[in-house]
Amino acid sequence: MTTRTESVETPAGEAHITWHTAPGAELVLAVSHGAGGGIEARDLQALAAALPARGITVALVEQPWRVAGKKVAAAPRVLDEGWRALWPALAAPGLPVVAGGRSAGARVACRTAAELDAAGVLALAFPLHPPGRPESSRAGELTGAGRPTLVVQGARDPFGRPEEFPGGAHTLVEIPYGDHGFAVPKKAELTQEEALAMITEAVAGWLTGLEA
Repeated sequence: MTTRTESVETPAGEAHITWHTAPGAELVLAVSHGAGGGIEARDLQALAAALPARGITVALVEQPWRVAGKKVAAAPRVLDEGWRALWPALAAPGLPVVAGGRSAGARVACRTAAELDAAGVLALAFPLHPPGRPESSRAGELTGAGRPTLVVQGARDPFGRPEEFPGGAHTLVEIPYGDHGFAVPKKAELTQEEALAMITEAVAGWLTGLEA
């Protein structure tokens, strides 16, 4: 695996792509962060560490607002604008690109997947609704992605527990005890490392199925 960081200018400002490149890769998984953190999120780092050994290049995308050091995420329209402008760089290796993200980044991937002709969508900790407000559902973004979609959701996620998700064409994997950041309590029956391994195995298996 080789790692490098690329700067990309977008209408929303400068963005960064950190490439974790797999030798002989046949697929790129491009994943962005949420509104409350950056690419240091435990699930994104776990994917970047594990998937290149499985022949999958991982591109961790840092949105312009985060690169600029701002504390508050940009509006959805601006997030989408930045993601669209990044896409040619993500597609530059000439491989199919799966659009992904955690939380707000997952929403961006869902909203833009069809127009960008993504090979699929990975939604990590999809924020189905604001905490305590299930009536404010964002299910339409997920079901409208128009591409094969994998949702990986913590069992204790206040933004939407797995059983709250609508049926549809997407595949849903539940991470036991996980919260919105896939943190598990110390008293849980699985360790944090085991929870992260569940995520990477689920994603790797699903991506391999897409390549088939």
